[in-house]
Amino acid sequence: MISSILVANRGEIAVRIVRACRELGIRSVVAFSDADRHSLAVRMADEAVCIGPPAASESYLNIPNLVSAAVLSHCDAVHPGVGFLSENAGFAREVTDAGLVFIGPPAETISLLGDKVQAKQTAIGQQVPVIPGSTGSVADIEAARRDAAEIGYPVIVKAAAGGGGKGMRICHREEDLAGILQIASAEAQKAFSDGTVYLEKYLTSPRHVELQVLADSQGNVVHLGERDCSVQENHQKLVEESPSTAVDDDLREKMGADAIRLFSSLDYVGAGTIEFLVEDGRHYFMEVNARVQVEHPVTEMVTGVDIIAEQIRAASGEPLSITQDDIDLRGYAVECRVNAKAPGTVTHYYPPGGFGTRVDSFLHTGAIVPPFYDSLVAKLIVHGRDRDEGLARMDRALSEFEIAGVPTNIERQRDIINSRVFQGGVFGTDVLAHIMKEIGQ
Repeated sequence: MISSILVANRGEIAVRIVRACRELGIRSVVAFSDADRHSLAVRMADEAVCIGPPAASESYLNIPNLVSAAVLSHCDAVHPGVGFLSENAGFAREVTDAGLVFIGPPAETISLLGDKVQAKQTAIGQQVPVIPGSTGSVADIEAARRDAAEIGYPVIVKAAAGGGGKGMRICHREEDLAGILQIASAEAQKAFSDGTVYLEKYLTSPRHVELQVLADSQGNVVHLGERDCSVQENHQKLVEESPSTAVDDDLREKMGADAIRLFSSLDYVGAGTIEFLVEDGRHYFMEVNARVQVEHPVTEMVTGVDIIAEQIRAASGEPLSITQDDIDLRGYAVECRVNAKAPGTVTHYYPPGGFGTRVDSFLHTGAIVPPFYDSLVAKLIVHGRDRDEGLARMDRALSEFEIAGVPTNIERQRDIINSRVFQGGVFGTDVLAHIMKEIGQ
């Protein structure tokens, strides 16, 4: 088993990893920027190392500083968390070249999956259904016009190295295609240093459904059921739930078989997520996230599996502690992301509690929410025997959640949870627009 881990991240995910290390008897070392010097993760860890100034480019994205911090603090592994360098093949390679264990899949696998065009071709090779689209990246506008005419409008232009909605544009008419391609490519170049784009058929109102997968170096691969992530704003997830109201047992079995077949072909090790779009009872491969997801607690609540612990075990060369036959989806879980609307200092913090209620956060009274990073400050997760009970519990928990000094989206999350369209369970990725219309915003 790994004995000492550098946590190369911040916020709630750093706290989550430190807690898992403590339970496994592993020494944790948190890498922090000057802005996070007094953070909860730093206070909780066995040791902490400053890796640079507040700007992420000089700290959490600074590969030499992170690797040096791991070596000098005598760690034998690095956990990248989520975001930042968690899907950076170069970082994974530098970690392993330094003689350390990267808690994630091999660099070659990350590189393959990071290119959405290559990942799609790999999925096709494993007979995983994909959204109709260009066979590769768009070479020029004429090729794009031919592909779009064959696919049928509307089409969506996507960055090959994309994520988070960057480099993504919808095109409804041929006359707009050239301009949209140029904008999407420029945005992708700025965000990912890679302007490569490709085309797919745009599904107007699908469900965004992902499956959690775990794999070890012995070839064992299991899936832990699905999470529905359809409630999004600007392609950023707000609410995640499991099971999905759009997935029945037959579809879950098909998606699970596709996920296991694909991950087995990749020699994958650790935690990963395969994302699908679901429409009219059919599922289409979208991408693989080669890391743990922000919303992993939803799956933990319905399966009882500690995903971070399994990640660490797999990276240590140990087999998974579970098999597919052990996985039993129990009840219903939902997560609401609590985001800060502005930076500031938390003057009062009172998280909700009670039966079936979990809060993953780095906040406390006096905590500083700096302006340099992602706006996520807490994740509220609840479990119920069924969806009705779970949503009632979430509403109760949101009503108890008190954060002062920093404005948040808690009330908006209550609006979403209590809206008729969300409560009804029949919606697509455009659901937020319908909810805002329902509540008069």
